[in-house]
Amino acid sequence: MSDKARKLFDALDLNADGELTRVEVISALRSKGPTLAARGDLPFWGLGDADASSALFDAADANGDEVLTFEEFAAVVDRRFGW
Repeated sequence: MSDKARKLFDALDLNADGELTRVEVISALRSKGPTLAARGDLPFWGLGDADASSALFDAADANGDEVLTFEEFAAVVDRRFGW
């Protein structure tokens, strides 16, 4: 799992509890997404609306518990973003 995935996960983990919720992913990508993309921590094409962010969450939520661990998150973003 890449360092970029860890950096992005930590940036999206708004309450720093080591897990991501759907609301966190959508809120963080909306508020921090452009800055993360400008720094190279997120591909510009990875920026999307709430529906795209929600779809990314669903793709990563392997066990369907509505919470993403780093491992679930990294498995999807490493593949999807080509890291």
